[in-house]
Amino acid sequence: MKDKETSRELRQKMEQLIIEHRDLDEVIHRLACDPEIDQLQIIRLKKRKLYLKDIIMRLRSKLIPDIEA
Repeated sequence: MKDKETSRELRQKMEQLIIEHRDLDEVIHRLACDPEIDQLQIIRLKKRKLYLKDIIMRLRSKLIPDIEA
């Protein structure tokens, strides 16, 4: 029972992070089209996006059951 709850919580967290990652991608794309935007801001957003991607990958690996050899 606890494993199912934990798995559900991980999936919910991962879904939230995927949405944030997608939103950041859209914001970065829009900002990149503006020649007057601060490049440092875009760099920070890209770093945040990479950080989110890393967390998403970690959560996915936790959700995959271990295979016994």
